[in-house]
Amino acid sequence: MKLILTEEEQFLKDTAKSFAEERSPITHFRSLRDMSDPMLWDKNIWDEMSKLGWPGIMIPEEFGGSNFGLSGICVVLQECAKTLTPSPLFATGVLGAYAINNYGTKEQKEKYLPLMTNGKLTTSVAVDESSHHNPNDTLLIAKKSADEFILSGKKTFVIDGTSSDLLIVLARTSGEKGDSTGLTLFLIDPNSDGIDRIKLEMADSRNYANIIFDNVKISSNNILGDIEAGGEAIDDILDIGRIAISAEMLGNSEAAFETTLDYLKQRKQFGALIGSFQALQHRAAEMFCEIELTKSSVIAAMRAADERSNDVQRLSSLAKTVAGETLHLVSNEAIQMHGGIGVTDEYDIGFFLKRARVAEQIFGSAKFHTERYANLSGF
Repeated sequence: MKLILTEEEQFLKDTAKSFAEERSPITHFRSLRDMSDPMLWDKNIWDEMSKLGWPGIMIPEEFGGSNFGLSGICVVLQECAKTLTPSPLFATGVLGAYAINNYGTKEQKEKYLPLMTNGKLTTSVAVDESSHHNPNDTLLIAKKSADEFILSGKKTFVIDGTSSDLLIVLARTSGEKGDSTGLTLFLIDPNSDGIDRIKLEMADSRNYANIIFDNVKISSNNILGDIEAGGEAIDDILDIGRIAISAEMLGNSEAAFETTLDYLKQRKQFGALIGSFQALQHRAAEMFCEIELTKSSVIAAMRAADERSNDVQRLSSLAKTVAGETLHLVSNEAIQMHGGIGVTDEYDIGFFLKRARVAEQIFGSAKFHTERYANLSGF
């Protein structure tokens, strides 16, 4: 397994870097936040991403995609993260594309994948129901009634939940809270009767929602995958998502580190540049080493996913743990080295701290994944 990018991946990474710097710098993110737009991403930027083919990177060519794999979209997410570019690329281009392509019927693929490739349809995956990530704790009930199901319950912290055109919802068709069996995935129109989407105000100024399901009627044709096989399917889908969000967190860490290095080279204290102080040099060196370690962890997980390795679960948890701990460290140190001004709105570095605290929790914290890694390793 090579822990370096291929020539094609590097080209895609360079393209994403240029796009992010030119079309969606941090000033653009700041303007979206200040507008208080409930969608919190720019439709024009999303249209440009779609023209570049990014939503279709993981979608087969027969549906208009490029079938580049997870590695391709991860390098794009990594570069866009450096300018904090908000878009539906993660929820749609990774989670939605992978879920429908791998578990959808022929009809579902033909209906949704071409629209997703063109950026005309966005998706959200609704999994969690509390502040702690654990898909097995699902209590949203899907009760069978003739040729349909009636869903009642809630989902929390749904990424892009306020604006998505299609919901992929994990529901319980049998069993009890904590059971890994008895779970089923459904494709649901968010405009269906009985659905209420409540926008969440989060520190990172992104698009999240809590969603209430009140006797929502869904046809049996809208089941994604096999009935009561949703537990295994959602684990697979989430592992792909965990690797992708780890790549994004890596990009956040790299940008926060570079911003801090620039500050160390400019800020003077006691008549000297603070970057000349050995204590700060040591702390910067530690950040650099942790970022390099994170790169290796993320690339290893990407490669495992694209090669369909049996080690994807362990490596996805490893990547999410390492990326989360690194971003936590780098965002903290960045603020400390900037001093009090780092937490003011005048400087951009505070945005990375806010993004870090939210991203660390997406699909499982470092604590969750440390325990999962240990269990998968037989400890």
